[in-house]
Amino acid sequence: MASETAGGDAAGGTVRVDSWIWSVRLVKSRSMGAAACKGGHVRVNGERVKPAHGVKPGDEVRLRQAQGRERVVVVKRLIRKRVGAPVAVECYVDNSPPPPPREAVAPAGVRDRGAGRPTKRDRRELERLRGALGRRTAPPAGEGGSTDA
Repeated sequence: MASETAGGDAAGGTVRVDSWIWSVRLVKSRSMGAAACKGGHVRVNGERVKPAHGVKPGDEVRLRQAQGRERVVVVKRLIRKRVGAPVAVECYVDNSPPPPPREAVAPAGVRDRGAGRPTKRDRRELERLRGALGRRTAPPAGEGGSTDA
């Protein structure tokens, strides 16, 4: 196949894990792949690996990405060079859990443009909405407060 030779298929053996996750477009650059490995965000078959660790067909690669999302892929085909997205998808089987729905994330307090700085009352209402006020409550009767002696 012409696409296999153009894609830089490995004729057998293994490919570096940082290079493979970059070539199948799981990370934007190879250096980001290496940094993810060094930071302990990449696991192959359940164990943390260094950037030079070799992957082979059948290995399970887990990559923890931003916002706590985890990608779980099984290596189907080895490639060394970055290829287009349609070809890259054919090189792995994606077993990742679905991302959380966008509606589940509540938008931060959005103010109208030109409304100015929020007043103290506005800030307290925002804190109450966000649940930050739950940590701080009024003291029980008889404790604290003013002293009427």
